[in-house]
Amino acid sequence: MPELPEVETMRRGILGAIGGTIVSVSRPKSKYRPLDMSPAWATFRRGVSNRVIDNVRRLGKRVLVDLDSGHSIVFQPMMSGLLLVGDPPTKQHVRLKLVIEGSSIGEILYWDSRGLGSIHLWSKEEITLKLGPDFLGPDALQISFAEFKERFQECKREVKPTLLDQKRVAGVGNLYASEILHLARIHPAIRCCELTSQQWKRIYQSMRKILLHAIEAEGSTLGDGTYRNSLNAPGSYQIQHRVYDHADELCSTCKLASIVRIVQSQRSTFYCPSCQPLVQ
Repeated sequence: MPELPEVETMRRGILGAIGGTIVSVSRPKSKYRPLDMSPAWATFRRGVSNRVIDNVRRLGKRVLVDLDSGHSIVFQPMMSGLLLVGDPPTKQHVRLKLVIEGSSIGEILYWDSRGLGSIHLWSKEEITLKLGPDFLGPDALQISFAEFKERFQECKREVKPTLLDQKRVAGVGNLYASEILHLARIHPAIRCCELTSQQWKRIYQSMRKILLHAIEAEGSTLGDGTYRNSLNAPGSYQIQHRVYDHADELCSTCKLASIVRIVQSQRSTFYCPSCQPLVQ
């Protein structure tokens, strides 16, 4: 967390800043783990101050604020980062503050309780180098089925960990991968190369359906309550989770078996053995 739906919700939450000018940028003092930021603070502040915000876009699990200088502020929320326009959950975890004039949003705050996220001011060339095709695959909501299948079908790895590979497709994370495979009725441990074209079609369609519905619900706020939208309100997609974090509970889809939790590539995976049999 956050994954594509949560990061897309962040992007939409600060769209009102487009056309505004950043008149002040500050880095509140914090006793917590410092963020990964570049360039050096003085250079970052000069590069951002008095710049007009031309656009706000998303690349995978990152939000990019494009400036009229040709540079972009690249926010990577990682595990606990948030982009806010309202009061933060806690003041001591605000890591960056942009004051904006000439738009419907007066400020953008970057909040991060664990300090695992990053903020960079990169040129177009740096973005291509660090977030281009060699680093990120096509977006999960933009990739065609033909390309999606081509990027996965010959891989010999298990399907669920492979869906998390951002070089193959950008945006899918651990939570939504479990949900996607449950809807598609695919066991998470089946190897990609063993899946038929029809099964890949089900995964692709389920991916789009799950991610779009999660965006409509403004993401998933889990039990720790960390993820919030730009107004510091929780998402609601968690109430629609079919398998994620429901281990030992009766499957709400088939009502025949309990949800099972396994570990794949050091990550928790949840599935229903009735809806998602290993031998199909």
